[in-house]
Amino acid sequence: MADQPTPDTSPATGSVPEARIVIENCAVATVDAQDTEYARGHVVVAGARIESVGAGPAPAGLRGVTRRIDGSGHLVTPGLVNSHHHFYQWITRGLATDHNLFDWLVALYPTWARIDESMVRAAARGSLAMMARGGVTTAMDHHYVYPRGSGDLSGAVIGAAAELGVRFTLARGSMDLGTSDGGLPPDFAVETRDGALAATEATVDAHHDPAPDAMTQVAVAPCSPFSVSTGLLRDAAELARRKGVRLHTHGSETVEEEAFCHERFGMGPTDYLASTGWLGEDVWMAHCVHMNDADIAAFARTGTGVAHCPSSNARLAAGIARVPDMLAAGVPVGLGVDGTASNEAGELHTELRNALLVNRLGPHRESALTARQALRLGTHGGARVLGRAADTGSLEPGKLADLVLWRLDTLAHSTIEDPVAALVLGAPAPVTLSLVGGQPVVEDGRLLRVDERAVAAEARDAARLLARRAADA
Repeated sequence: MADQPTPDTSPATGSVPEARIVIENCAVATVDAQDTEYARGHVVVAGARIESVGAGPAPAGLRGVTRRIDGSGHLVTPGLVNSHHHFYQWITRGLATDHNLFDWLVALYPTWARIDESMVRAAARGSLAMMARGGVTTAMDHHYVYPRGSGDLSGAVIGAAAELGVRFTLARGSMDLGTSDGGLPPDFAVETRDGALAATEATVDAHHDPAPDAMTQVAVAPCSPFSVSTGLLRDAAELARRKGVRLHTHGSETVEEEAFCHERFGMGPTDYLASTGWLGEDVWMAHCVHMNDADIAAFARTGTGVAHCPSSNARLAAGIARVPDMLAAGVPVGLGVDGTASNEAGELHTELRNALLVNRLGPHRESALTARQALRLGTHGGARVLGRAADTGSLEPGKLADLVLWRLDTLAHSTIEDPVAALVLGAPAPVTLSLVGGQPVVEDGRLLRVDERAVAAEARDAARLLARRAADA
């Protein structure tokens, strides 16, 4: 990549031109409504937003060009959008590797229940650093473990995202069913119903920014049907709608959850969540593996979104989500890493590839998903379920300049003719440049805002401390 400063040669007007970054001579996958692509094109960024996208070189006579990048051998796409994650799990990777979901939760909750603010900060920095280095420009964290006396966990996560420079949604989670009430987590790791609602509302008031270019937003996110009371679910839905924020939870993840809902509520997870106000265009749910035709139709009819997490679903033997059927019905679908205790890779490129490969193991076989559909899931699809598709998720004039320039001329990709297939099916492509709101966060594979080695060391120390704390309990 040649990066050349370009002087402003246009006539002086007495005003300072808006700073522009010009990327040209690269393949362009816009992921717009028409899936427009250019074999050799350009993107011009003016300030925080995209000014132009098209074939051939950038328009002549641009003022205020501060960087002109020769993207030969590269593909530019929208930045990846992660629509489901649990950052705190970064410091408990590689444990309970042969468990299904319920057994895995039972094995790990006693450890997770001993996290504190410093540990969560270290884990969030590690999770965000891994994702950002791999092309994620918008991330989310579903944090739902708030042990008593553990400090400001939401603030730690939000602060880490600001430090990394990544656009971010905190899904402020909650649980009010401990072991004494038939739930899975220890009692001291759950909140009361009123306490959870009050803390969630305070988090929204303190941190949610409704602006189109917001760097931080907050969603209301009770954890799951088997760790949250019906009253908390209903009250959380009312709270979110009163505050004008989105709703997130886990849904239909495993056959065990399906059985639990039928035994406890006399209905499946989708019908149960619908009965508590949890379907709608302001809702997205993680996993949604065990959905029947009626469930999919309900999601499509109400505009309820799905965060598809193929690697975690496979790791926990949850099953294959019916993503082709969801897309055909019109269900909004994005991609999620999920917690790194069930997806140790911790980056979203893996999900592009696995979404395509895993779904081809299902009944639709080779017609299940294409490489371009996988890329759409990881960009526009994620932006849609987070409620941000009007401003990010595709490369279009006027949208936020959240984009990634991927290098595809190395040994790993140089013989794959189709650049989108190279990105989705090939090895993880190096990130030459990642912009969030026009600001660089990664260059030449290097994080610009944090020291990667220091982040790794801090997370390692936090993991060891948490393991000792759990062993001593």
